[in-house]
Amino acid sequence: MSQLALFGGNPVRTKPFPSWPVFDAAEERAVLEVLRSGKWWRNSQGEDGAQDHDGEGPSQTAQFQRAFAQSHGARYGIACANGTAALEVAMKAAGVGPGDEVLVPPYTFIATATAPLAINAIPVFCDIESDTFNLDPERLEQAITPRTKAVVPVHFGGLPADMERINEIAARRGLVVIEDAAHAHGAQWNGRFAGTIGTAGTFSFQISKNMTAGEGGLILTDDEALAVRCESLVWGGRERGRPWYEHHRLGWNYRITEFQAAILLEQLKRLEEQNARRMANGIYLNQQLEALPGIHPMRIPAWTTRHSFHLYAFRFREEEAGIPRRDFAAALASEGIPCSTGYAHPLYRNPVFLNQEFYAGRCPVSCRREPPIDYAAFREHCPNTELACREAIWVEHRVLLGDRADMDDLVNAVRKVFEHRGEFSATPAR
Repeated sequence: MSQLALFGGNPVRTKPFPSWPVFDAAEERAVLEVLRSGKWWRNSQGEDGAQDHDGEGPSQTAQFQRAFAQSHGARYGIACANGTAALEVAMKAAGVGPGDEVLVPPYTFIATATAPLAINAIPVFCDIESDTFNLDPERLEQAITPRTKAVVPVHFGGLPADMERINEIAARRGLVVIEDAAHAHGAQWNGRFAGTIGTAGTFSFQISKNMTAGEGGLILTDDEALAVRCESLVWGGRERGRPWYEHHRLGWNYRITEFQAAILLEQLKRLEEQNARRMANGIYLNQQLEALPGIHPMRIPAWTTRHSFHLYAFRFREEEAGIPRRDFAAALASEGIPCSTGYAHPLYRNPVFLNQEFYAGRCPVSCRREPPIDYAAFREHCPNTELACREAIWVEHRVLLGDRADMDDLVNAVRKVFEHRGEFSATPAR
């Protein structure tokens, strides 16, 4: 008789893990206050803390920008529509423009690579480290050309990248550093918050993120001039203190609403405790799983003061485990552990890059660069990314909000799959 739930056995776990998003009467009260106020949209730029609503005090957006920046040790925060918008705005405000090359990892959400294209710059892919899934500084140094303007390290899964080496290379080669901290709310590198270590840092508040209002984004920087440019770009190219219908640069309407800002102010209050729980549980899982055949948890470097564990990720090596990864993931899910195999392929293997479906005439890659980029060729230059797409297993961060008994269920489910892996060969092909 089968023991694995996948083949009819009893699952290790039948009760749900913590749900996401986490909210209560505080978020409800904040949204109702905005609703009843009739002030659903921040109606003035102004400086943070200025009278944004007809002399009635700071808007929710102004309060949130200030609170998030202060909580992360940054001077300025500029809220915007989403994390993609934050990347576009930060790059453009930092001087990235037509024909400039931007080095990005290929193991990340597509916005990291399409944001340069949105401002007529050119994404160039740079491989990751196999044991962190973060940008590899060695590959970064090799990928820089005279056309390179910026680098975008992604703090993947909430694990801070090697910012000391990345910043040293960037300073020596004159590059802008835009941290993609969409996974890294509250994460810390050597005591400094992710998103505050480079030229600017960008965050997402999309529904899956460690802080959420359904959507939303934000840019952090200590550079006042850069912050002013970011705000102008978010507000359609307007400038502080100038007439409302006077526009000074090509910008976007990338604002968030007062509803989102009100929710995020409450979500921010939860972040420190939630991240502490995620990190404690993530470290515990590493300790319990690393001895099992085929399981290779992500390395946590010494500079990681705080890992926000947006994902609990590990590498699954089929040849060591004796089970195909797809079967392992299916069996684990059947045991009551929500998991996935992550990105099916690196970014450069998406049709949008292979076919260069960017603009008419394939600009900027073809008409602004000689020779044009062949994105298919990055397969040879990014072996660690190729490997990650074949080996990764992801567990959602909400799972890590559980208690020790919840984590033991996860560990026991993994052990059970290994102990009964012979059932796969004894069962007809599914």
